[in-house]
Amino acid sequence: MKAIFIAYNQAYGEEIVELLDEYGQRGFTQWIDIQGRGGEEGEPHYGNHAWPTQNYAILTIVNDDSKADDLMEALAAKDRQYPDLGLRAFRWEVDKMV
Repeated sequence: MKAIFIAYNQAYGEEIVELLDEYGQRGFTQWIDIQGRGGEEGEPHYGNHAWPTQNYAILTIVNDDSKADDLMEALAAKDRQYPDLGLRAFRWEVDKMV
């Protein structure tokens, strides 16, 4: 079982949720209007007059490891398609869930 945390520019809107749907990933928790900045070249997303954009984030638990691989690749492809928007996904092992 894998946990995938996805942080992304609000400009993606519902695209990331739609991507989860495409891969049969129903369950997730979403945070909206969150602030952050990229560690390398990304612009800040603070929701203020100087840096008006903000981020969203999703945490989803994927039961099938091969589905997690496929989802991560789809997220990477989306990031390559729109590199200026900013999208990061992190995956780690879930050893127990209630």
